[in-house]
Amino acid sequence: MLFRDIIGQEAVKQRLRESVRENRVPHALLLSGQAGVGKLQLALAYAQYLACPHRTADDACGECPTCKRYAALAHPDLHFVFPITTAEGLDKPVCDDFAAHFRDMVLNQHYFDLDDWHQKLSEEYKKVETKQLTIYERESSEILRKLSLMSFDSGYKTMVIWLPERMNETCANKLLKILEEPPAETLFLLVSNEPQRLLPTILSRTQQMTVPRLTEQEIAGALHEGKGTVNGASWPVEAALDYAHMANGSFLQARKTAANDATNELYMKLFQRIMRRAWSVGHRQDYDALIDMRDWAAEISKMGRDERSAFLDYCMKQVRENYITNYGRSEMVYQTGAERQFSERFAPFINDRNAEPLLHQLSLAQRQVEQNGNANIIFFDLALQLIVLIK
Repeated sequence: MLFRDIIGQEAVKQRLRESVRENRVPHALLLSGQAGVGKLQLALAYAQYLACPHRTADDACGECPTCKRYAALAHPDLHFVFPITTAEGLDKPVCDDFAAHFRDMVLNQHYFDLDDWHQKLSEEYKKVETKQLTIYERESSEILRKLSLMSFDSGYKTMVIWLPERMNETCANKLLKILEEPPAETLFLLVSNEPQRLLPTILSRTQQMTVPRLTEQEIAGALHEGKGTVNGASWPVEAALDYAHMANGSFLQARKTAANDATNELYMKLFQRIMRRAWSVGHRQDYDALIDMRDWAAEISKMGRDERSAFLDYCMKQVRENYITNYGRSEMVYQTGAERQFSERFAPFINDRNAEPLLHQLSLAQRQVEQNGNANIIFFDLALQLIVLIK
């Protein structure tokens, strides 16, 4: 991974390069921030930059044998620890059992989160869907074993720990002991979404560096150019700007929203349809609209449970966005152009009187869906509640 391949984060890149040039490489560096801002990518680029024998002031050369091994995540001095799970046929697994899948995830997905990694494991192995991903105690022994090996290139041995907050207590305590007396010329790169969950004593033994949110311009530019996307997919400038605006600084979130564009459009149409019909019944006693609300409920009941739950998430988000729009805080609104166009007329109907009750009804419907209630009844009852609340 080269620094120039990473979206944004120029200030962080500069600090990492300077630590190498000034010979101030810490034995343990904690990169923290929200998911999807490039923390893992920065860790990998830093490790490659440190190892490259022909690095320049700005980046690794990208051409030498060391760089090529790092680019393939196959260098003998580069090691990974990440959350895993037990699975059929793997009684006491360690990260090496899943290393090929993790490398594939990094090289092809580029930006991903724990849910994406869990999904990949669920596709590759049986009986992992409901298991929590964890870094187990036995991984600490693997860390010691790997770091005790002789360096392949007579340089640093690097241990990248992705999501160290997922370590169980025993593993965390054993890692602490390693950090207290690290082997010579070793580098720990901890990549965390929730550093507050780490032991305070681990935090005290790392150099901490916060990786900030990306700007909307950086995200939109990457989406438009196909940088960091799966298979180089790209989007028109206007759409990329919309997705970037809704991403809250996370390229991963923007990419997921863009990839789910057709689904989001469907949810938008269903949301707008039910709100219009609820208003028509409540304000105009339009009973043809009431019949369409019944049909709307029947249509949604044909979706799968996860899709129904995701739709209700979308509805709750739109209620919040319209509430904020109603109070003139456009800089805090995260919607697409089509959603904003609808909100221009709809937002006044979401106010202090009904915003909280609306969210309550939507949340209640979601709980009922997740409990495998009758979807047709759940959504038609929700539609009737909306008539009263939007009136």
